[in-house]
Amino acid sequence: MSAITVDCLTKRYGELAAVDDVSFDVPPGQFLAVLGPNGAGKTTTLEMLEGFTAPTAGTVRVLGADPRRGGRRWRARIGLVLQSTSLDAELTVAATLALYGRLYPEPRPVGEVLELVGLTADAQAKVGVLSGGQRRRVDVAIAVIGRPGVLFLDEPTTGLDPEARQRTWAGITDLTSAGTTVVLTTHYIEEADKLADRVLVLAGGRVIADATPRELRTRGGASSVRFPLPGPGLAATLPAALVRHLAPDGRAVVVRDSDVTTALRDLVTWAGTHRVDLTGIEVGPPSLEDAYLAATGGSLAPAAGSDG
Repeated sequence: MSAITVDCLTKRYGELAAVDDVSFDVPPGQFLAVLGPNGAGKTTTLEMLEGFTAPTAGTVRVLGADPRRGGRRWRARIGLVLQSTSLDAELTVAATLALYGRLYPEPRPVGEVLELVGLTADAQAKVGVLSGGQRRRVDVAIAVIGRPGVLFLDEPTTGLDPEARQRTWAGITDLTSAGTTVVLTTHYIEEADKLADRVLVLAGGRVIADATPRELRTRGGASSVRFPLPGPGLAATLPAALVRHLAPDGRAVVVRDSDVTTALRDLVTWAGTHRVDLTGIEVGPPSLEDAYLAATGGSLAPAAGSDG
C-alpha cells in the first residue's frame, strides 16, 4: 500500500484553482521533494495532505486514511514541520521534547532525538536563547519524536545559514534511511538534489514534471564546460569556435551544449598552442536547476509573504 495516494486533487478559491487535478502516489520510505515557483500550489497541496485544508474535489489518503478524518492514532503517525512555529521560550530544549513526547504512545527517547538533530550540547539551553538554525532543528526534533510514518517538511531550512542547513539535512537523511516517508517543499534546488529520491514540479497548480533528480537533469538540455581565462589578452588568441562562447565580461569560456566534446578538443588544442594551463576547467552534466528552469521558465527564489 502506498504511504500517500493523491487522486485528481483540486482546491479552488473562487475562480482561482490553487491546485488543479493533481495525482501522484508516494511509496513507503520514499523522499519526495515538491518544487515550484511562488503560487504553484506547493503549500496548499501539503495542507490538504496534512488535513488542515479540505479539497474542493479529488481524494487524499495518507497512511490509508483521509487526513480530514484521521483520528488521534493516525495523527500520532504523522510528523509536521511547518513554515513557522511558536514554542515556549522559557522551556529548555530537553523539556520541550519531553513535553511533546508525552503526546505519543511510543516516543523516541529525548537523548536519541537530540543526537539525531545535533542538539545534544544544547539540551539544557532555553528555547528563547537559541539561534534561528537551532530553533529550526527543535522543530524537526518535535516532528520526529513520535516515530512518524510520514513526515511533512514545509520549507524547513528557509533562512538558515549553510552550516545549519547541512546539519538539518543530515538529521533528515538519518530518518529516511530508517524507513520514514518524507514530503518536502523547498526553494533550495540543492536541497532537493541532495535529499530526494523523486522530484515533483508544480506550476499553476498542476504537475509538470515527476521524476528522479537524475531523470529530471537529463531534461535540462545542455552539459557545460567553463574555463576562466588565467590572464589578460588571452581572449584575443581564441579560435573563432571558442570566441562565440566567451562570457560577457570576456574572462571565461562558457560552453553549454548537449555534446561538449568538440569544445573540449578545441580548448585543449588552443591551450597546447599557447602554453595555457587548463587547471580550473569545469565540466559538468546539466544541473537540476537548469532542468527546473527549463520546465517552469521561472525561479525558485521566494517572495516575501508568498504562498507556495
